[in-house]
Amino acid sequence: MPKVVIANEKKEIEVPAGANLRQELMKAGIEVYGRVERYLNCRGLGLCGTCKVLVKKGMENVGPKTFMERFNFNFHPMTMLARIGHEDEMRLSCQVIVNGDCTIETRPPLNLSGENFWQKPYPNR
Repeated sequence: MPKVVIANEKKEIEVPAGANLRQELMKAGIEVYGRVERYLNCRGLGLCGTCKVLVKKGMENVGPKTFMERFNFNFHPMTMLARIGHEDEMRLSCQVIVNGDCTIETRPPLNLSGENFWQKPYPNR
């Protein structure tokens, strides 16, 4: 069974191959949402972006980004800002299928003062 290491919580869980990350985290009692988002979320439909996680290691062991993830990251204002600087590693846990070992970080902070936030989007123009 694949192992998921939750780096910021210093926990490790075993999940069945092909399992949904959000469901397995919630079964293990790991906080996926913040205080308010716990009550105001889309219940795993990929619409709200409140269950975002950073996949630190093992990106090749999780399923590809779904249409709902790509749509959410490109058009939802909060997830658009949150993924700046983490474009490759940010995922929605409700859309992630775990196929092998990986390391994640739950509830990543929004970093508006980071160097990637204030960079020009088109450096060659």
